[in-house]
Amino acid sequence: MKPRISVITLAVDDLQRSLVFYRDGLGLATEGIIGEQFADGAAAFFDLQPGLKLAVWPRKSLAKDSGLPLSKASATEISIGHNVSSRAEVDAVMTQAKAAGAMIVKAAQDTFWGGYAGYFQDPDGHLWEVVWNPEMVPGG
Repeated sequence: MKPRISVITLAVDDLQRSLVFYRDGLGLATEGIIGEQFADGAAAFFDLQPGLKLAVWPRKSLAKDSGLPLSKASATEISIGHNVSSRAEVDAVMTQAKAAGAMIVKAAQDTFWGGYAGYFQDPDGHLWEVVWNPEMVPGG
């Protein structure tokens, strides 16, 4: 398999609430909710970086499309890492997420490996890590 991941889809319980959180709260660019003309097709896509989008799709729709039974969500199945350029940027993003309605799970702090990071959960419980890693400072 060639690594061509272009969309990360999060199953959500309330599509409108997730749209507001990611668009208005975190400032991610989106065209809003699309696909409402299709049964189980409504979703929202957000631009993350060139070639990569975040999608939010109702949990029931994802279960139906995949053929898997609807199951209980678990925050510890996966985390999404948002790497930033400085400790101050970690603090700023954590503050922005909290103001948008995120639950701070672990306040930003020094890590055992020499970085600085904190965790928050979006309104559906998805776990995000905001991290400054001195070995992986983003370019822009």
